[in-house]
Amino acid sequence: MSNDSLAERKTEIRAAAHAARKAQEDKDTVSQAITDRVMQLPEYERAHCIMWYVDVRDEARTRHALPAALESGKRIVIPYCVDGELELFHLETMDELETGMYKILEPRSDLREVASKRVDVSELDLILVPGVAFDDRGGRTGHGKGYYDKLLENAKAETPLISLAFECQMFDEIPMQDHDIFMDKVVTESKVYDGIGRKG
Repeated sequence: MSNDSLAERKTEIRAAAHAARKAQEDKDTVSQAITDRVMQLPEYERAHCIMWYVDVRDEARTRHALPAALESGKRIVIPYCVDGELELFHLETMDELETGMYKILEPRSDLREVASKRVDVSELDLILVPGVAFDDRGGRTGHGKGYYDKLLENAKAETPLISLAFECQMFDEIPMQDHDIFMDKVVTESKVYDGIGRKG
């Protein structure tokens, strides 16, 4: 597949996934089933330092699960965007979040420069990765801006990459390029898909 037709196919898949995700009924209950399943994974139980993300727009919701994650004794980290790059923040209470640009819940600006709040990607034992569409090999496409690709390139090779998605975001095949990263697992409300991960 040429790069042009591959890009075109990804655009089609993104549009279909966005529409399916938007039409997903009862997002709160379905998302609860997804996050419950994630928190029961052996990879989650083993990990000490976990990167969650705060859901935006029609993504599988995560914010309902963050209080329990914070109380679990694990070190919880969330990403936020600065000039097209993802920075990592050690989240200790939900009070450390505020509504920022585009109505996105993100770390309070007065806390971002606190040294103890800054986290390097090499410290993460588990990374929860959002996305727009997936396949059962762990193929993933995001919004096309590459924020997560840049972050994941620097993660430890042994750190599992797990995506949360509604079942309606699963496609037969996501066209993947050499620089694209496969997930180790994709967790939906009805199934855990074992992806090929970075060894693929």
